[in-house]
Amino acid sequence: MSEFKRIPPEQAHALREQGAVVVDIRDPATYAALHISGSKHLDNHSISDFIRAADLDAPTVVVCYHGNSSQSAAAYLISQGFSDVYSMDGGFELWRTTFPSETAQGTSE
Repeated sequence: MSEFKRIPPEQAHALREQGAVVVDIRDPATYAALHISGSKHLDNHSISDFIRAADLDAPTVVVCYHGNSSQSAAAYLISQGFSDVYSMDGGFELWRTTFPSETAQGTSE
């Protein structure tokens, strides 16, 4: 069984540029206020639909506030059959300072 990998924002950015799916597990209001451009919001209500529709072999990067909760979520995705999952160290807060122009506002894209 594979395990998720922890990566810095720079590597997450490169994966996103190559077509990786970026999922944000922060609360809906915080996500709507500002998130990584092109990311999808996931919560307990939307996770099962996401898993059903997902390409389990597509690279998937999980993002939270600071990189802690994303590790549990990444491990969960692995347990659901995903094969290429990453948890972004530093979370959205580090992304925001590293790539300030690559954020967006609004609801799930």
